[in-house]
Amino acid sequence: MRAVLVALAAFLSLPVLGVLGAWLMADAGSMAVLVQQWDTVLPGYIGQSMTLVGAVGLGVALVGGATAAAVTLFEFPGRRFFEWALLLPLAMPAYVLAYAYTDALQYSGPLQVGLRALTGAQGALWPDIRGLGGAVLLFVACLYPYVYLLARTALGEQAAPMMEAARLLGAPLRRRVLEVALPMARPALAAGVALALMETLADYGVGAYFGLTTFTTGIYKAWLVLDDHIAAAQLASILLVVVAGLLWAEQHAQAHIRFAGNRPAAAAASLMSRPLVLRGGSRWLAWGVCSLPVLTGFVLPVAWLLRLLWQETGGDEGGAVSPILAAGYLARFADWAVASFRLSAVASVTAVLFALALAFALRRTQGQRARWLHGAARVISLGYAVPGAVVAVGILLWTGAVQTWQPAWGAPALVTGTVFGLLYAYLVRFSAVALQSVQAGYARVPGSIDESARLLGAGRRRTFFELHLPLLGRTAVAAALLVFVDAMKELPATLVLRPFGSDTLAVVAYQFARDERLAEAALPSLAIVAVGLIPVILLSRALRSR
Repeated sequence: MRAVLVALAAFLSLPVLGVLGAWLMADAGSMAVLVQQWDTVLPGYIGQSMTLVGAVGLGVALVGGATAAAVTLFEFPGRRFFEWALLLPLAMPAYVLAYAYTDALQYSGPLQVGLRALTGAQGALWPDIRGLGGAVLLFVACLYPYVYLLARTALGEQAAPMMEAARLLGAPLRRRVLEVALPMARPALAAGVALALMETLADYGVGAYFGLTTFTTGIYKAWLVLDDHIAAAQLASILLVVVAGLLWAEQHAQAHIRFAGNRPAAAAASLMSRPLVLRGGSRWLAWGVCSLPVLTGFVLPVAWLLRLLWQETGGDEGGAVSPILAAGYLARFADWAVASFRLSAVASVTAVLFALALAFALRRTQGQRARWLHGAARVISLGYAVPGAVVAVGILLWTGAVQTWQPAWGAPALVTGTVFGLLYAYLVRFSAVALQSVQAGYARVPGSIDESARLLGAGRRRTFFELHLPLLGRTAVAAALLVFVDAMKELPATLVLRPFGSDTLAVVAYQFARDERLAEAALPSLAIVAVGLIPVILLSRALRSR
């Protein structure tokens, strides 16, 4: 069993190894391609990607840190509502935000047309959102919850008792916030920013739709437009190194989030400390700080997509059915939804089963044999940080290498353009989500339970199925939901590896938006957002119960 798990982990690592292994086969031709890229497109990819990452990192740190401090340290109208409402943008993929705001703010959109008619102004009233600045705002609007969630936990568990102690020592509010609360939340802020930046680098939908020259869009252009596999592999390997650095920074920051101390004493101190009640204009300032991200990151784009959908169905024409619906749009939407749900369901179940088996083996294995299993777990944990573009390129690279080495095996026909290949990409990316969730569930199961079962004569199989599995039931369901939602939103790998004629909701929403058919993109986009709300609701309930 352990050998099978290690072999499966090695199989999931092949795409990453394929990208890195491309450099081992470097020759004069590949180095000439790299030099050509450096003289032409590579400086642009580096410059725009780093500018995007820097601006998004600053934005999510400010918005996430400010909202976390507001709901944790202060009392103001609507604070309990904002505690969970600030998580809602997690359900909104960045490319869905791009579609909604592009239609709302473009020159020919109803907002600008109405304002020009009202004011008599000529020309564009504001710059086009489809640019680097607009992309930064959209990424900040949907990714700040990563920082908010971690910073809120750090401030609630660690900073609140220290803030109370500083108050008793006579420190004013400004000093308590700047010199006590924020320094203690710094590791959480750094971890949240690193997660947001990995999501930014992995994005393809916003970059392609806005015409940005980032690493991810460059990878797809090199592979699919220029048909240059070497250039695509080189760009993917550079992006992989950058993401690995961010992953190291996130793990380093996560290791410093928990501080040494007596947990019961800290809990008692937290009970004694209360959020500071704000008065006058300060309370409405805090309300505005918390309401603006919720409005821009969730409420307004969802409302605009609903408006587009209402118009598309002829809602403002007395409820008449639009030509698109009459032509079978709803029937095609049902096919897209079924394909998305089927792929996501199979990927989530497979990932959770694999995670349960690996976590159980890690729990029961000791000594030298455990090193292989821990190595397998570390390999899997890298998958979620790897962008979908890199996964797709890695899969195509190693299957092409197998075809060159052994043509009779037919590896490309088995993996590329098939359901198996798409599920393979999903497992490479999202098995880490399932494994981390299951391991967190196992951390709450005392080891003494296993010892008691062993003393009573229960074997491994009976211990897992009759003891561990019932205790991990809710954890396994939560892990499956997380993988399901991530697979529903996945765009880059799906766009390349999907079977011919089998589109998902994410793919058709992107294709409609690319063709400027934003009204038709509204329904699949709203369906993706609705599915994304499931883990957000579960997460908010878990936070309230804590």
